[in-house]
Amino acid sequence: MTKQAKDPIELDVEMELPGAADTEELGERLAGGLKAGDLVVLSGPLGAGKTVLVRGLARGLGVAGPITSPTFVIAREHRPLPGGAGVPLVHVDAYRLGGAAELDDLDLDTDLAEAVVAVEWGEGVAERLAERHLLVRITRRPDDVRVASVHRVEAA
Repeated sequence: MTKQAKDPIELDVEMELPGAADTEELGERLAGGLKAGDLVVLSGPLGAGKTVLVRGLARGLGVAGPITSPTFVIAREHRPLPGGAGVPLVHVDAYRLGGAAELDDLDLDTDLAEAVVAVEWGEGVAERLAERHLLVRITRRPDDVRVASVHRVEAA
């Protein structure tokens, strides 16, 4: 994997993502600014492209494994590949969790010390895992174009 300099992500602006490759590229660009201890909270309806964005995060971080929705296993850890950024990715799907208590049972704060943690369906549940996080909101228009915005959120 060759690391190319990517343009920084503009925060708090809507970005049109016409296809899956655009959504993956957004994830890859986000990965360029992430390090162990970072939390990415993904929000959007079913089919919005949250898992596709995590595929881009994984490519940008250089981690192993196919990136598929962890809906039924709740969380997957992807280890760094040789030549990758050296940071594991923990991919979580909070859709089936009953709230913050069940999220706490996953002990993700331990993972946060050593990995980038991406939580699908995490808005309103996962923010308490870290003092700051990136919130990525993705919507899907009727013409099937995704619209994403990235927000940096600091604990009050």
